Amino acid sequence: MLVLLPPSEGKAPATAGHPVDLAALSHPELADARRRVGDTLARVSGQRGAFKALDVGPSLAADVARNTRLWTEPTGPAAAVYTGVLYDAAGMAAWDDATMRRAHERIRIISSLWGAVSPADLIPAYRLSMSTTLPRIGGLSAYWRRHLDSHLTALADGSVVVDCRSSSYTAAWTPRDNPWVAVRVLREFDGRRTVVSHMSKHARGLLTAHLMAYETAPQTPQDVADVALALVGTSLIDVALQSQPRGPDQLTLVVEGQDRHRP
Repeated sequence: MLVLLPPSEGKAPATAGHPVDLAALSHPELADARRRVGDTLARVSGQRGAFKALDVGPSLAADVARNTRLWTEPTGPAAAVYTGVLYDAAGMAAWDDATMRRAHERIRIISSLWGAVSPADLIPAYRLSMSTTLPRIGGLSAYWRRHLDSHLTALADGSVVVDCRSSSYTAAWTPRDNPWVAVRVLREFDGRRTVVSHMSKHARGLLTAHLMAYETAPQTPQDVADVALALVGTSLIDVALQSQPRGPDQLTLVVEGQDRHRP
């Protein structure tokens, strides 16, 4: 099984730890590609038009300034550096050693800067979106698509791919010969089911944590759905797996909604 996650927009800067060692990250063969993006990001972040180039506002000035120190900033496990709803729901920063070893083998976080990292990889905080276009590199999803395919295809090795990525990160790699499940989340209220972003991230985080709890990884889309079914009655109210003639099968997780206008 290979679980694909998006990074979080917000990052928690590490307060101790050595600078990033590109050769020690998962897929060290990507070191040159990572170095090129990192060097360009550091240079752009120090220029007058950095906010516009990175599509951020002045409130993120500290994050942009940190980009200029990318190669000297302290590092921490990606599980702790990446924050936000999905990572909090997964409780990733508090995973024990056994769970983290499974995560190192089974999870890849698709990153605009690193390409793909595991939760155990040591990285610094940074600010860079996959939708950014960098000078002489171009669009980052297209850039990483050229570099990631062989590595992630080998890692998946024909087993099921569980895709929890947001849309801007799906273009960086598309599974070809693997069973592939895209996870979507619906909110049910008053008999109607609708898509909601916040609950989607939360439910995907819960599913990710539940998948990591199994010593034997699921091997098929149905195996993944069966794991998700164990969350019905606690975090979910329904799970449905639908095969698609093209593209990934669709695993729908249904959460119970609440009336926001009810006091």
